[in-house]
Amino acid sequence: MTEEEQVRLHNIAETDHEIFALLKQRWSPRAFRNEHITQGNLKKIFEAARWASSHKNEQPWRFIYAFKGSEGYSKIFDCLSDYNKKWASNAPTLVLAIYKEKDRENKDNPRAMLDLGLSLGNMTIQAQYMGIALHQMSEIAWEKAQQDFNVPEGYCVSTAIALGYYGGELESLPPALQKEETKERTRMPQSNFAYHNTWNP
Repeated sequence: MTEEEQVRLHNIAETDHEIFALLKQRWSPRAFRNEHITQGNLKKIFEAARWASSHKNEQPWRFIYAFKGSEGYSKIFDCLSDYNKKWASNAPTLVLAIYKEKDRENKDNPRAMLDLGLSLGNMTIQAQYMGIALHQMSEIAWEKAQQDFNVPEGYCVSTAIALGYYGGELESLPPALQKEETKERTRMPQSNFAYHNTWNP
């Protein structure tokens, strides 16, 4: 077993209750295999987003994607935080996730971010099925991204996403991030967030 395979096996979640295998296997790597994601595979991932549930079927999500080596990729990369720039260039594809702020009646849509999140959840599981990881990055110069990509008024750049196949080489990361890549995955227990009948932390 290669070191990359060992890292992936190590990162399968030890859940308290049995859940869908793709959810247990999903994590957010910073090292990706040196393999291009085809347009066909990206279309499958965006098709999963297309069929996410949304309030009144508004479908407020929008995406801009770019492949490594392109001008668009460089422009997205330039909008990332210094921390994420340390590793994001390993990803063969970068994406901006955007939501429409108003609904069809031109009223504020406070559920738009929720709907974007649901579409990203669909994308994540479809990608996981294909051996592709999504690493969300919330620290982004969103105003710069909006200007650089001519995102019209009424739409908000929410996050950037690195997409790539699992199995990247740890040596592609700085030493501190290599430790992050292999540290134990943890989550708070259900009792901290799922309350029966009433609020009971």
